[in-house]
Amino acid sequence: MTMKTLGLIGGTTWLSTIDYYRIINQKTNELMGGLNSAKILLYSVNFEEFRPPVIPSEWSEISEKLTAIAQKLEKAGADCIVFCANTPHIVADDVQQKIDIPIIHIAEAVEAKITGWHIKKVALLGTRITMEQDFFKNKLTQKGIEVLVPGDDDRHFLHDSIFKELAKGIFTAETKARFISIIDGLIAQGAEGVILGCTEFPLLIKQEDCTVPIFDTTDIHASAAVKFALGLNRD
Repeated sequence: MTMKTLGLIGGTTWLSTIDYYRIINQKTNELMGGLNSAKILLYSVNFEEFRPPVIPSEWSEISEKLTAIAQKLEKAGADCIVFCANTPHIVADDVQQKIDIPIIHIAEAVEAKITGWHIKKVALLGTRITMEQDFFKNKLTQKGIEVLVPGDDDRHFLHDSIFKELAKGIFTAETKARFISIIDGLIAQGAEGVILGCTEFPLLIKQEDCTVPIFDTTDIHASAAVKFALGLNRD
C-alpha cells in the first residue's frame, strides 16, 4: 500500500492539533499494523496571528496567509492539505483555486458521516462564523440535512468560550454545564445529532454528556485524512 503525505496546517489551536496528530497516527497504525505511522508535513501557526474575524469580508489577509502555507506544503511534497480547524474552511475554496493538491474539507467529511447515520436534522456548534455563515452548513443542506444553530446569546457564549477559555486549555464545570444546556435546548427543537464544529469542543464535551449522537469534527476529519492517505473510500 502506497501512503500519501498529509500536509497539516495546525496551531489553530495547538491543543486540537495534538489530537489531529495523535488520531491520524493511531488510525494509520490500526489499519496498517506493525510500526506504521502517517507521513505528515505539519505547519503550525501562531494562533494570535490567525484569530478568526467574525465578518467574512475581513478574511482576505488570513486567506492569503493560508494560501502561502498551503503552497509551501505542496512544494515540500504534501499530497493534500488539512486545515486542523473548522473555521478556516470559510476560505477553503479560495485556497483550493491556488494549489494543485486537494483540500480535505471538514464539512464534507462530516456530511458523509451524518448521511451514514440517516440523520436529517442536526445541531451545529462552533465559532460564530461557523454557525452564522454558510460554508459549513451548505455542505449539509445540499444533502437534505437540516441544520439548527443556537440563538444569538448562546452563539456569542460559545464563541467567547473558545478564545477566553478552551484555546488556553481552560475547561470549567460552569462552561460545560452551559454547553450541555445549549445542546439540550437544540435537542428539544428536534436535533437528532450534535456537530461539535469547533475542534476544541470535543475536549470539553463527550458522548456521555449527550442523549443523541455527537459528531466530533476532529476525529471525523482526521479519519478522512487517513483514508485519503491510504487510498481508502471515505464513509
